[in-house]
Amino acid sequence: MPVPYTVLDERFRRVTLGTATLETLWTGGRWLEGPAYFAAGRYLVWSDIPNNRILRWDETDGSVSVFRQPSHNANGHTVDREGRLVSCEHQTRAISRIEIDGSRTVLVDRVGGVRLNSPNDVIVKSDGTIWFSDPTYGIDSDYEGDAAVSEIGASHVYRYDPASQTCAAVTSDFVKPNGLAFSPDERHLYIADTGATHVRGGPHHIRRFAVGSDGQTLSGGEVFATCDAGLFDGFRFDAHGNLWTSAGDGVHCYAPDGVLLGKISVPEGVANLCFGGPKRNRLFICATTSLYAIYVNAQGCRRP
Repeated sequence: MPVPYTVLDERFRRVTLGTATLETLWTGGRWLEGPAYFAAGRYLVWSDIPNNRILRWDETDGSVSVFRQPSHNANGHTVDREGRLVSCEHQTRAISRIEIDGSRTVLVDRVGGVRLNSPNDVIVKSDGTIWFSDPTYGIDSDYEGDAAVSEIGASHVYRYDPASQTCAAVTSDFVKPNGLAFSPDERHLYIADTGATHVRGGPHHIRRFAVGSDGQTLSGGEVFATCDAGLFDGFRFDAHGNLWTSAGDGVHCYAPDGVLLGKISVPEGVANLCFGGPKRNRLFICATTSLYAIYVNAQGCRRP
């Protein structure tokens, strides 16, 4: 389908392709999330959370299959530096990893002796540490997990170190932390707060934190961008530091200086996205019920 671009800053034209179209790769889900692209196999996996499954799209022939079911109501995913799938699981309230031999390892499901809420989105830093958000969406009802009371009593962002097997909160002032991503140079961590889902007039923005010289602590936390259409959820950076984020009316693109460059309209509310393809210039988009893709004139950033 043709792409209705909304150009708000001329810089947006440099990172989009006027002849590119928005493609529907698959439809038939309930709430799609967590796209992760595996370059070695040329395939994409993503979550259909309420249907308790992870799906797989093969770039070589366009086929779609079930990658894993049940998936423990998996939400966000990422690929670590060893090419393994790291996942947020609502039902088990855990971060898990699929090993090279196909076995599943639970990395962390508790902090300070109590259970996590329901890990939502996850990223892996270049040093191998795993950073993830932990709102209550997966325990708020039985639709995306198992309804339960939060044992922590709050929603934080955590850093887990696989080497020491330690997990600690890096932020404690969010209502509902959600999507997160490091800038290309990893000097800043960006985190979405979707607290407006639970608090009238609550946050619907992305905040920016400076990463300390120790690679572990955060400072700052100013608002980088506020969503003008629904809520921000998952997002990724391109190699030039532009932030491409989900929103209620499609995909929004922000320059490093925080200026909204433009939008790509999508027929459904967008939950998450990622770059992929052999040249990392294809944007895969998880909307409410469907998986979309579009080529852009930008490449997803590589970790240092």
